[in-house]
Amino acid sequence: MELDRRGAELLFQVLTEREEKNSVAIASNESFSGWTKTFTDPRLCAAIVDRLTFNGAIIETGTDSYRLAHTKAQGEQNKAG
Repeated sequence: MELDRRGAELLFQVLTEREEKNSVAIASNESFSGWTKTFTDPRLCAAIVDRLTFNGAIIETGTDSYRLAHTKAQGEQNKAG
């Protein structure tokens, strides 16, 4: 989903104000290199990634979708029962 420039600027402002004060958790199924699809201004995208990753913990869970696996498992249970 593309975020317009104003929305990206507001998000950057929130991240800047929370920096080193409170935690922020972001979940994405896109790698940082793909964030330019959402934040179309490359400089603003880089600034947002910079704010999020500075002194942060990045947790990669892999490429498998939990929701998809759960839905498939439920479908298999419904077929069996």
